[in-house]
Amino acid sequence: MNPNDVADTASSDADDEKRRQFKIKAALFLSGISGISALAGFGCTIAMARKQDPKYFNIGMTPTRELSESGASLGLRALGWGTLYAFVGCGVFFYGIWKLSGATNMKEFRCAMGNILPVIPKKNPQGRSEFSGLNDLLDYLQHQKGTKDK
Repeated sequence: MNPNDVADTASSDADDEKRRQFKIKAALFLSGISGISALAGFGCTIAMARKQDPKYFNIGMTPTRELSESGASLGLRALGWGTLYAFVGCGVFFYGIWKLSGATNMKEFRCAMGNILPVIPKKNPQGRSEFSGLNDLLDYLQHQKGTKDK
């Protein structure tokens, strides 16, 4: 065995480990941002509902004789079931597509979908695509609008 082959294998393993670590960090980052966004959106919605009508908001927070369950617990239960249905439904749908494609890994799946789906032609940009700043972009857009109007 050639010593260069051993060195290439070791560097390849190190590159694979770096890629794997990067993918894990990227997944954690995107998951964190998504979770924070969902919590912020839900919190803002609750705050807006409380601000618009505090009397009925407080009534919905506690169960009464007429309603055995508070509006908040009913809403949380509905949110839980909706989330479950969304995840399971999408998971089954995507798993079905994966199995119908006959792929065993992502590379095969990408090739199979590339053969099925139409190719999107790449167009060369008609105008400028690089600008030094916002003023340069706005001047360019204003000039383009002026030439289209004529």
